[in-house]
Amino acid sequence: MKGKIKRSSYGIITAAMLAVLVFAVVAASTIGSADISILDAFRVVGSKLPGLDNNVNMEGISSAVNSIIWNVRLPRVLLGVLVGSALSISGGAFQGLLKNPMADPYILGISSGAALGATIAIITKLEMNFAGFSGISMAAFLGALIAVAFVYNIGKIKNQVPVTTLLLAGVAVGQFLTAVMSFLMVIYNKDMTKIIYWTLGSLAGKGWSPVTALALPVFTGMLLLLYFSRDINIMLTGEESAKSLGVNVERTKLYVLLIGTFLTSTVVSVSGIIGFVGLIIPHMARILTGPDHRILLPVSAIGGGIFMIFADTVARTAISPVEIPVGIITALFGGPFFIFLLRSKKKSL
Repeated sequence: MKGKIKRSSYGIITAAMLAVLVFAVVAASTIGSADISILDAFRVVGSKLPGLDNNVNMEGISSAVNSIIWNVRLPRVLLGVLVGSALSISGGAFQGLLKNPMADPYILGISSGAALGATIAIITKLEMNFAGFSGISMAAFLGALIAVAFVYNIGKIKNQVPVTTLLLAGVAVGQFLTAVMSFLMVIYNKDMTKIIYWTLGSLAGKGWSPVTALALPVFTGMLLLLYFSRDINIMLTGEESAKSLGVNVERTKLYVLLIGTFLTSTVVSVSGIIGFVGLIIPHMARILTGPDHRILLPVSAIGGGIFMIFADTVARTAISPVEIPVGIITALFGGPFFIFLLRSKKKSL
């Protein structure tokens, strides 16, 4: 009975968070220099949905309001949801897999590889588009994947990947790639501002193209991580114990790392480096759900989406018409909150 009540409470938490996420998407679409009501935002969105398009009264809604909601604000908000969800679920999976509460999606050098790739694309004026991704995005994606491949091969000992050597390899490769990027910024100082702005993260001016391009790979990656949530739970008891229970530990490590890397690299290639989301949101989710990754990961994904909507709304409205890079906002809120979590944990010891 107790287990059933517990599962029921998890369902209530998930449903409530999904409702908050939907409301946040619509509410954030109304906030900006143009004054638009939530009801009008719901009407615009409803008018675009199959089955509802002919039943929504659009009287009184101008074409300008329609365009602002549908072509500018809504795709930006949905992109924030995809980015926040991918970073948060990847962070939660990495923290469980590595048994390290300080792990985040960038711990394997993903951010440094993406930043170096973007830097090379910026200074070489790489201009091309493919499937909704710009040349900078594709270079950042490839840079992140190459960085993680180096980290994995350096950290691999025979046929095993010890967590300690993997983390150390991630730190070493990340620092090296950051140094290379800094060197390039000094040499090509005329592009320094654009490079710095990209590394601070932004969702501005993206439109529907990256949303439609990211939706399928992000949702697929999240479902695959959920598939491995049971194995991650078992591995928390220790690798030897997990092996005795039938878990292929090394294969699970490889797959979870690959999927998390793919998710993170994909969204970072579009948004730039957005810190703290994949670090603090899984901790907040763990407070609500406990350590069971079967519920922790989906709650982290939803929470990450909500947090990114909030952070990006603050970024574009706090000192309007000037826009703050969203990575600064996530750090401003995430840093103090994480310090608070650490202090609370310290007092409980």
